[in-house]
Amino acid sequence: MSSRNDPNPFDEEEVNPFSNGTAGPGSKSRIPQMVAQTLGFGQKHDATVDIPLDTMNDTRKKDKDLAAWEADLKRREREIKRREDAVASAGVPSDDKNWPPFFPIIRHDIANEISIHAQKLQYLAFASCLGIVLCLVFNVVAVTVCWIRGEGVKIFFLATIYAILGCPLSYVLWYRPLYRAMRTDSALKFSWFFLFYLIHIGFCIFAAIAPPIVFHGKSLTGILAAIEVFSDHMLVGIFYLVGFALFCLESLLSLWVLQKVYMYFRGNK
Repeated sequence: MSSRNDPNPFDEEEVNPFSNGTAGPGSKSRIPQMVAQTLGFGQKHDATVDIPLDTMNDTRKKDKDLAAWEADLKRREREIKRREDAVASAGVPSDDKNWPPFFPIIRHDIANEISIHAQKLQYLAFASCLGIVLCLVFNVVAVTVCWIRGEGVKIFFLATIYAILGCPLSYVLWYRPLYRAMRTDSALKFSWFFLFYLIHIGFCIFAAIAPPIVFHGKSLTGILAAIEVFSDHMLVGIFYLVGFALFCLESLLSLWVLQKVYMYFRGNK
């Protein structure tokens, strides 16, 4: 049969490694060349693929910046969490009064008890709290001058009552709830702050106008009272104008704080 002369497909042909690279027609050395020709490697008209290095570098740089930003954000979150845990635990006693420094009566430490991203807003609210204290104290001074110049003693007692009640109530009713809301992110405390801070703003606007409702309005250094007393006593009128300017500034600052706190509250929710 003719099958004896058929080549064995499993037969391996000996290849001389010292030959010049030529092989017989059935040699296996043609396989790499045929594969290369089939795939197109080493050919004259091979297509080249250009990869822009700038794009790769920009992508790597963006990835690196994003990773660094995420690492910094996580670090800040850990720091805030650590401070919150320290405040919640016995690390910071709630009765450790530290403000004002010369006569501590309250616990107040924004730098250590309030998160970093809310500290600026808390300082603004604290400035508003100090502002109403300044307004009420100067109101007592101006009304005292008016009393000395011949007005009745009733306006002095009213101005004193405003200062005695207004200063601590401002801290208790709206500043301390905001301080605790910033620490605990409590919606109830934020609501409490919004309610009484609106009352605070209403009082500041009322005091800046000083309508003749209570004892002809002279117990508050508003613009109407300033116009009335300025014709009789120029010095008293100057005091009342300064008080009017302070109440106007406090009203504007309070409106700004209210807007900022509301945006912060909506952003967190």
